[in-house]
Amino acid sequence: MTKLSVNINKFATLRNARGGNLPDILKVAEDCERFGADGITVHPRPDERHIRYQDVRDLKPLVKTEFNIEGYPSKDFMDLVLAVKPHQCTLVPDPPGAITSNTGWDTVQNQSFLKEVIGTLKANGIRVSIFLNAEPDKVEAAKTAGADRIELYTGPYAEEYARARTQPQNLQLFNDYKNTARAATAAGLDINAGHDLNLDNLRFFKLHIPQLKEVSIGHALVCDALYFGLENTIQLYKRQLTEA
Repeated sequence: MTKLSVNINKFATLRNARGGNLPDILKVAEDCERFGADGITVHPRPDERHIRYQDVRDLKPLVKTEFNIEGYPSKDFMDLVLAVKPHQCTLVPDPPGAITSNTGWDTVQNQSFLKEVIGTLKANGIRVSIFLNAEPDKVEAAKTAGADRIELYTGPYAEEYARARTQPQNLQLFNDYKNTARAATAAGLDINAGHDLNLDNLRFFKLHIPQLKEVSIGHALVCDALYFGLENTIQLYKRQLTEA
């Protein structure tokens, strides 16, 4: 079964917009789990514009499912992750000022750097996933760097899928995702996915990549929750994964 990890960054953005503690991020995480989420994802950035480093520390003893921390492995980030020891750390190549993640690692060019970072994380008992574009030729280098999983960056897929609804296309780009997934499976790597997945495009993705272990979804899920309610929305997303 593919697990749903709820990224709670956007709840923190809302809290930070007014100061104070509304919504309460700790309660949000607990409620997401109570409503059926299989995990909680956070992406603390250097400017702490949404999830703060202290949030991450406070969440660790409360999260009962899988705790996934994603981010660029700067010194501060690594110090935080090693102190908190989440179940999984997802490495993304975001520059400090990035609004959101927008590409995967070049695992060939960054092989030495990734190998050192991953070695440190795994020595502390933390499973490591690497954010990767739909590029089959980057999979082997992810494996040799020591990764346990890849997380497919699904932004381009989401854009292509939306266009395909109004234009006669065959989703040629999706072949790259399937081939990357096959290469990962052959290399012994598990597969996660995330970025711009939503209630429209999630079922198709899962149906054609059945080996998918986990998806991390935040922005679209929070937007849907404004209309459908958080509990109902989490169940709607889980249904896309279980009925595909």
